[in-house]
Amino acid sequence: MITPSEAEAAVRAHARLLPEYLAPLTELSGAVLRQPVAATADHPPYDRVTMDGVAFAMAAYERGRREFRIAGTQGAGAAPLTLTDPETCIEVMTGASLPVGCDCVIPVEKLSVRDGVVPRATDANPPAMLNALARGLDARKGQLLLERGVRVGPPEIAVLASNGYTHVRVSRPPRIVVISTGDELVEPGKPLEPWQVYRSNAYGVLAALQRRGYARLSHDHLPDDPPALRTRLRDHLALNDALILSGGVSMGRFDYVPQILGELGVRMVFHRVSQRPGKPLWFGVGAQGQTVYALPGNPVSTLISLARYVFTGLEAALGLAPAAPRTAVLSEDLEVKPALTYFLPVKLAFERERCVAQPQPTRGSGDFTSLIGSDGFIELPPGPRIYPRGESAPFYSW
Repeated sequence: MITPSEAEAAVRAHARLLPEYLAPLTELSGAVLRQPVAATADHPPYDRVTMDGVAFAMAAYERGRREFRIAGTQGAGAAPLTLTDPETCIEVMTGASLPVGCDCVIPVEKLSVRDGVVPRATDANPPAMLNALARGLDARKGQLLLERGVRVGPPEIAVLASNGYTHVRVSRPPRIVVISTGDELVEPGKPLEPWQVYRSNAYGVLAALQRRGYARLSHDHLPDDPPALRTRLRDHLALNDALILSGGVSMGRFDYVPQILGELGVRMVFHRVSQRPGKPLWFGVGAQGQTVYALPGNPVSTLISLARYVFTGLEAALGLAPAAPRTAVLSEDLEVKPALTYFLPVKLAFERERCVAQPQPTRGSGDFTSLIGSDGFIELPPGPRIYPRGESAPFYSW
């Protein structure tokens, strides 16, 4: 068996980079950039007023001038006025250009205008460029703002729009199919025999994918029947970039999935990982670069393997730059007995500016009801060992 870190590295190494395309601003949320983005102009592009008030020349103030007659009004979006008489001031609005000859703004709430004259400000010695931003203070033209591999969110989209971009190159979203296998599974809402269970893994996986912004999703239920598995998996390989299966990958007589995938030209990269739960995990690559994640069928194993490995592979295929892992500290002493990497479901809390993991153990890999209210899981090295309260561990969210 390989270790979880080795499995993660293998998944990342075998991820095929998805094609890129030009996407408009309105369709960028959650996309991954495939081009660098530079500032097309200085930001701000002019000396910008940040508060409503009056603008004047500091030189006149320093000469002892304490009253300024308003000589004009500078609105946002208008060409900058020029202060022709340094003994006067210009009324300015937030977002407007700082009038030529002015280098200080006193906000309106600190002023009382009488007969068009502004008396002494309450600021005894206002600094130069008070309540104004100099041109290029935020960014200079040509400065790199966004790198390749950045996931685009609201701030990034606002930056793109502010630089005049209408379209940028991003990764095409992956086409993903979520597949349940097993004759014991019945679709929710249909009659259930005492020896059957409702099909739940697929819906949990779909929800986790949707939560991360994946939208090109489909799902299927396949029986434990080699001809049916062979036909349907062939179709799914032809239509999708990634297949996520649950069930049929262990050592049982009816665990046909690895064999059928091999017959269809999917090359196995690894089978079995030194971890609990989720040891039977299988990963392979199709002839056209499709990635196939065959996860153990028990629901806790499915969700943990999804969060630990599948998300990594999907993000690598998008070209997303790897992020530093999150960590949390144990809220209590914990004993790990198996000589396997141990994944422990937890609920997060914050104590004294620390992210604390409160154990929420299950009664086995089939006990998904114990996951209710949990935020994800932490990864602990193999035992036997007792991990003390305060021990830091990597955290993965559902």
